[in-house]
Amino acid sequence: MASRDRMMARPDRRAQIELVLFDVDGVLTDGTLLIGPEGEALKPFNVRDGVAVGLLRQHGIKSGVLSAKSSQPLITRATQLGMDVIKIGFSHKLEAIRQIAEEEGIAADRIAFAGDDIIDIPVMRDVATAYAPADAHPLVIEAADHVTKANGGCGVAREIAEDLLSARGLDLSQMYAHLLGDDDALRRVVQ
Repeated sequence: MASRDRMMARPDRRAQIELVLFDVDGVLTDGTLLIGPEGEALKPFNVRDGVAVGLLRQHGIKSGVLSAKSSQPLITRATQLGMDVIKIGFSHKLEAIRQIAEEEGIAADRIAFAGDDIIDIPVMRDVATAYAPADAHPLVIEAADHVTKANGGCGVAREIAEDLLSARGLDLSQMYAHLLGDDDALRRVVQ
């Protein structure tokens, strides 16, 4: 999952992440835009990524979207999921990430970001941990600290959530104890 050059250059800060931001097209979706007869755009989101947002929240990690594009389907989905940050219509994402850090009171070394295209690289260099989906642009993969096994739109956020929680020392049953009704595992997580 790690990009070799980046891992040598920066320390692993996954266990300290307080906020995960996701690009949308190519990360939370496969990049497909469906245009209806009235010109409205439809975006196919993966339900696994919705579980990821709840999983992060359950373990005290905020989530959000940072996208150059603005669309009603994106606003609707991010709102449905209860994401903490919704920054859309920002083509200068580095500026936006600094604004988010200030607004949320979270230092850049406590923020993870997942991107898939060239405009995401400056943000990936600025945050603590950078992720890229398996089918991201080659330069983005090179800039990433971690590359997911999943392609964009195929559960990237879920894989990232599990990776971050694994870095905190949790196994899968501990991560999902709140959903499994496993009181013993849940107590171990809370302690």
